[in-house]
Amino acid sequence: MHAVASSSVANSSVARSSVAGRIGAVACGSSLAAAAALVAINDPSAAGSRFPVCSFNAVTGLWCPGCGLTRGTHHLLRGDIAAAMSSNLFTPFALAAIISAWLVWITTAFGRPIRNPVLRWPSWVGPTLLILVVTYGVVRNLPVPALSTLAP
Repeated sequence: MHAVASSSVANSSVARSSVAGRIGAVACGSSLAAAAALVAINDPSAAGSRFPVCSFNAVTGLWCPGCGLTRGTHHLLRGDIAAAMSSNLFTPFALAAIISAWLVWITTAFGRPIRNPVLRWPSWVGPTLLILVVTYGVVRNLPVPALSTLAP
């Protein structure tokens, strides 16, 4: 009798965590969609924009690797790929990573995990991306006129 009671408690806690995971995944997706709509409608580079400035840039005067991602997202959502890339080279990759992570979460939460080998990265990808992002952050701040195009 005791084994049956503990089994049903375990099953109910799994069911609750499953429901919580589904709610979390859907809530996150809804928040991402709302944020995308907000960024698409409101130009972050417009005068009087309510979007926050980069804290790193405000303190140091340098561009961080993420500076320009919000502006790039705005341009990308409006279909201007060239402007998105000129705001930040990593804009499409950052958005693709966010969407991919959410898709894995939502499909796993609903019991249909994606078993696509495209989503399984080799072990060298993470360190390589980190090196690329840090290098991009350094290079875009070098006082070389040809590199000024990397500034947002």
